[in-house]
Amino acid sequence: MEGVWINRYRKQLVRSISSQFLEEIICYMRKLDLLSAEEAGQVQEVSSLSEQVKAVMDLLAGKGSYASQSLQTYIETTNSQLYLHITVYDPMVQKHLESLQNRYGTGVELGQLERLTNLLLVEGLTDIQQKEHDVMQIEATKGMRNVSKKIPLEKLFLPLSKVSIPPRISVTVGVAGIGKSTLVKLFVCMWAKGEVNKDIIFVLPLTFRELNTYEKLSAERLIRSAFPHITEPSFISNGTARILLILDGLDEFKTPLDFSNTVVCTDPKKEIQVDSLITNIIRGNLFQEASIWVTSRPTAASQIPGGLVDRMTEIRGFGAVEIKDFLDQMFLENKDLSSQVLGQIKANRSLYTMCTVPAFCWISGSSMGYFLKNSTDQSQEMTTVPKTLSEIYSYYFKMALSSDWQEKQKETPRIEQAINNSKKIIGNLGRLAFYGLLKKKYVFYEQDMKAYGIDLSSLQGSLCSRMLLKEEMQFSTVYYFSHLTLQEFLAATYYYASAKRAIFDLFTESGMSWPKFGFLNHFKNAVQRSLQSEDGQLDIFVRFLSGLLSPQVNKLLSGWLLVKDEHNSFRSHVISFLQSCLNTDYVISSRTVNVMQCLYEVQHMELAKTVEEAMKNESLAGMLTPVNCSALAYLLQVSEVCMEETNLSNCLTYNICKSLLSQLLFCSNLRLDNNKFKDNVMELLGSVLSVKDCQIQKLSLAENQISNKGAKALARSLMVNRSLTVLDLRSNAIGPTGAKALADALKINQVLLSLNLQNNVIKEDGAKFLAEALLSNHKLTTLHLQKNSIGPQGAKKIAEALKQNRNLRELILSSNCVGDTGSVALAEALRVNHSLTTLDLQSNSISNTGVTALIGALRSNRGLISLNLRENSIGQEGAPEIANALRANCTLRNLDLAANLLYDEGVKAIALAMRENQALMSLHLQWNFIQSKAAKALAQALHSNTSLTSLDLQENAIGDEGVIALAAALKVNTTLTTLW
Repeated sequence: MEGVWINRYRKQLVRSISSQFLEEIICYMRKLDLLSAEEAGQVQEVSSLSEQVKAVMDLLAGKGSYASQSLQTYIETTNSQLYLHITVYDPMVQKHLESLQNRYGTGVELGQLERLTNLLLVEGLTDIQQKEHDVMQIEATKGMRNVSKKIPLEKLFLPLSKVSIPPRISVTVGVAGIGKSTLVKLFVCMWAKGEVNKDIIFVLPLTFRELNTYEKLSAERLIRSAFPHITEPSFISNGTARILLILDGLDEFKTPLDFSNTVVCTDPKKEIQVDSLITNIIRGNLFQEASIWVTSRPTAASQIPGGLVDRMTEIRGFGAVEIKDFLDQMFLENKDLSSQVLGQIKANRSLYTMCTVPAFCWISGSSMGYFLKNSTDQSQEMTTVPKTLSEIYSYYFKMALSSDWQEKQKETPRIEQAINNSKKIIGNLGRLAFYGLLKKKYVFYEQDMKAYGIDLSSLQGSLCSRMLLKEEMQFSTVYYFSHLTLQEFLAATYYYASAKRAIFDLFTESGMSWPKFGFLNHFKNAVQRSLQSEDGQLDIFVRFLSGLLSPQVNKLLSGWLLVKDEHNSFRSHVISFLQSCLNTDYVISSRTVNVMQCLYEVQHMELAKTVEEAMKNESLAGMLTPVNCSALAYLLQVSEVCMEETNLSNCLTYNICKSLLSQLLFCSNLRLDNNKFKDNVMELLGSVLSVKDCQIQKLSLAENQISNKGAKALARSLMVNRSLTVLDLRSNAIGPTGAKALADALKINQVLLSLNLQNNVIKEDGAKFLAEALLSNHKLTTLHLQKNSIGPQGAKKIAEALKQNRNLRELILSSNCVGDTGSVALAEALRVNHSLTTLDLQSNSISNTGVTALIGALRSNRGLISLNLRENSIGQEGAPEIANALRANCTLRNLDLAANLLYDEGVKAIALAMRENQALMSLHLQWNFIQSKAAKALAQALHSNTSLTSLDLQENAIGDEGVIALAAALKVNTTLTTLW
């Protein structure tokens, strides 16, 4: 039974061992000559630690009982992880696994959770994540995050390279309802089954909901309280085993974390305030050797200083396929209804964007499904497809109410009493929701419920169960709204109802304030508080509050939350007040955009429709007043007109551009042509391109007044920007100095794919700087330099760079006076460069000498697809060289020889070659003094050529004979589709 001991404890060793301890084992075994240097080297070549351990075990198992006994003796006499695992941890680990299985279940079905197995790896929170409401984040970014790096869940707590160490503090962020707690449950289940992170001995999942029940705790009591079966909590402090401590839901913690004023505590037995305990754990004063994983909504995660976070990840939302699959699961027994729901949601861009969040997708899908199922009902309330947030949530409320009503109708004949009871429950829940929202409180305990007059026994109906969730904790029961927006909706209904009769400021719960009379005063107070808020905490609340004044919502909720038609007396005043909030003197923020959202909720869209129509007609010039700018900022987020391209050409000024910066940030394709922009605007745009939030992928600034200073500002932003792939600066005046700044940026930037510098007077020096950039840049594929007077020397510099650059695909050098000298240099480059596919040399004074060199290069070049030699000086003498190249080349697809001096003889030579060439698809020969003889030769070529699809013979003198010959050829040729 040789090697039995090794095999018996293989699993424990693989699970427990550290890389340092493995090195010690290898070193010890080499001293005993049980492992050779070659075998040790083979082990170290294996990538993962667990595979290295297995490799050592296999080697020792094959060397007999002596190896087994030596390893056993070494481990048992060493203060090692495995010894501790066998003697101390094994019983606790077993109990711990049983405890987690009882708590979380034996597993989680992946299904819709597959997206959680790949997290977005981010470098920190962006401004919008730190400052804005979750819904505003989704709307502004259109549900998409500009992050290319991903990390699989199984590698979340592993080093990202062989030279790095595992992260101590990992933070995973995600908006409300995206699946943070589900991710934790998924990870714990996968770990308990041994599928991930086998090197972690204990995974200790805790929630901030649980921590809220304590006032003071010590580090060791924290573990003992949550996990009574762990009888030796000190092992976490002394680092004898790898531990992962999970702290789920920082946004639900009752006390803000204060890292700047926390008293340091290093004693794991000392009891301190719970918030101080958490900050000391995150700082590393306690549980120094443990890995800590915090999940949170982004705004709450900003409490943790970035310098303490080793790895930050973000949960991605649903994609288009996942939204469809999710709705199919919701309506599993009715596929037609699922398709109808998806169609209605897709038709509303804002709703579809919000459906990237699973929780909102559920609410929206449920509401739309309820509407569609009841749309055959002829009652007035079921006549309009829900479009606004308020309508969606009103239908959701109506659906829950309908289910509840059916139950109560069966229970009691006293209908009036049932209605009153439901109204009372909803009123109390609304009050709880409103004051919870003001206190940023999203989790409630039994004492909270009782304080707001909520009878816990009354929470059994479907109305409450669809709104409120209940979770049994170890020492208490917690309640929370099934999504943050449901809390905000109920808060708005409470405020709406209370504002009609309240005489004091409802935002002061004690009631001690200056008197406020009338609904309109209370409404104005709510909106003003929202506008003054920096974190957008009240934005969605005031949207719902506005939406309760819309005719459709009034129809839906009349008799329950609203009085029929009462909105008529308030609505016009509310609209006027909201519009007055837009008089911002060109100062536009997320709060301003939210006021436009409030107008949408109250179903007043005249202002937005006027601006949108002007955008469609490209007639915005002169009409962008401060109020219209607010409407434009709103439309940049929601309008279909802006989906493919946001065209703000010929309508912006410096001040207007400055006011719109925060909205321009999220336009993927932005055109700002012909706005007379000067360098100061480039400073503004540079600041936008430099921030992490930036999602601009295509930016056109053509036909402005940008000089070298503006180019420098843009260049500085390109050094850090990670989104921009296309930049168009044609017809400006950046000059050689501006070209140098952009070239320096290209040496660093590895994102930009296309750069257009047409007509920018960069001259020879500018071309030289860009050529230097091409030597180190590995991303740029398109470079437009036409009309820049780069001359033959500039062309030579670029040609030299092309000999090494293998990324550039399209190079436009037309109208640059490159002449024969530049053409010969480019020809030499084409002999070795087979990656360039498009070369444009139109209007460059190239004669037969230059074309002979270029065409000669085509005989060996296997990359070029399009060559433009239009408007040069190529004569009859150059045509035979072109013909010879066409016989040899099988790559070129498009050849433009228009406006040269080929005459009949030259074209006849090319026509003969076209009988053999079966690659060229497009041939331009207009304005070449061609007569009937050349046309006849081309006609003969068309009899046998099967590749040419387009032939251009405009502005020639082919006459009737030439046309007749071509007509005859067309009877035979089946390939040509375009003939000019």
